[in-house]
Amino acid sequence: MPVNSTRRYGGPMTSVKQFQVTFDCAEPERVARFWCEVLGYVVPAPPEGFATWDDFDRSRPPEDRGSAFACSDPTGVGPRLYFQRVPEGKVVKNRMHLCVRAGTGLVGEERLATLEAECARLVALGAARVRVLLADGENESCIVMQDIEGNEFCLD
Repeated sequence: MPVNSTRRYGGPMTSVKQFQVTFDCAEPERVARFWCEVLGYVVPAPPEGFATWDDFDRSRPPEDRGSAFACSDPTGVGPRLYFQRVPEGKVVKNRMHLCVRAGTGLVGEERLATLEAECARLVALGAARVRVLLADGENESCIVMQDIEGNEFCLD
């Protein structure tokens, strides 16, 4: 199909307002629970007919057990996060990453102190601090980090 150079973004699907962020990972439940702690998300209720997610997981074929997990914003505002097991490990830098907005509205030393405090909390959960990007006159400071499987994210 030829590309129409006059076409603008925002076709007939512009009514879609919700989306899910999917992570490829080795240990879906472990990574999901990490992000629950980072973002204040919760694990949704198990499917109908199951008392727990473990009960649901045991009902699946052995090769599918532990292959996926999810968490969601308890307020319903943020996107659902879905974690799926993949056989390959992370090889290169993410093409997309999450920015955890810990310092919104803050500037200078106050912002950096807030980011450092949140960084310390996340390191205690298993995250890794990569580097600090200091304010440069155009952008405010942020801290580049990695989650427990090495996926990059920013505290900003």
